[in-house]
Amino acid sequence: MPHWYDGPLAAFDTETTGVDVEHDRVVSAALVVEDAPGIPARTTRWLVDPGVPVPEGARAVHGLDDDYLRANGRRPGPVVEELARALADQAAAGVPLVVMNAPFDLTLLDRELRRHRGMALDTYLIRGPLRVLDPRVLDKHLDRYRKGRRTLTDLCAHYGVVLTDAHDAAADALAALALVRVLGHRFAARIGQVPPAELHARQALWHAGQARGLQAWFARSGTDDRVDPAWPLRPSPLRTPEEPAA
Repeated sequence: MPHWYDGPLAAFDTETTGVDVEHDRVVSAALVVEDAPGIPARTTRWLVDPGVPVPEGARAVHGLDDDYLRANGRRPGPVVEELARALADQAAAGVPLVVMNAPFDLTLLDRELRRHRGMALDTYLIRGPLRVLDPRVLDKHLDRYRKGRRTLTDLCAHYGVVLTDAHDAAADALAALALVRVLGHRFAARIGQVPPAELHARQALWHAGQARGLQAWFARSGTDDRVDPAWPLRPSPLRTPEEPAA
């Protein structure tokens, strides 16, 4: 039986209007599914007209402006519903889901679902839970003392993974998937025999420890930044949705 890193994997990524998971919106998303290394991946892409202006800073990152999204994007309500169902299908099939910096993408999707559908992401996962593999958390645990940044671009450069067209959702998802396969092989002695469901649980603990360490560093530096220890999904604050379901 192959190790999990040689078996089926899926990867999910979004591009957004910003970095605030409580208020920003999805403008594009992609799900990449690869049955095994070397087999062509199946990619599904979504483009969204978020109904709010895309700030200049976000446009500079992913290149998607208001005019293009209005002309080519779909309403957010049906899209986020499709995203949730697509992830639920992978969960039901037992396929691990690669999400780089999972608390961002999954939390933002959860908030979009609450905003436009009045339901949380967990509502769609009744057939099986997500088994998330987050290359950022894995790398920080497996090579914790390495200096330098750990963005997707940095990790791909470090591990020799090709990343073309960075900040395109499909390209980023495919690169993250390849990165997790490399991490599996590189650290097979430590994580190769761990089932994805258990590895999911371990990452929640690892991320919480990483968050505590970063929070302590912020405290020593005299900054007020707060680090959320929740992974792979941040709890929803009690608040009224910003707009009715679409």
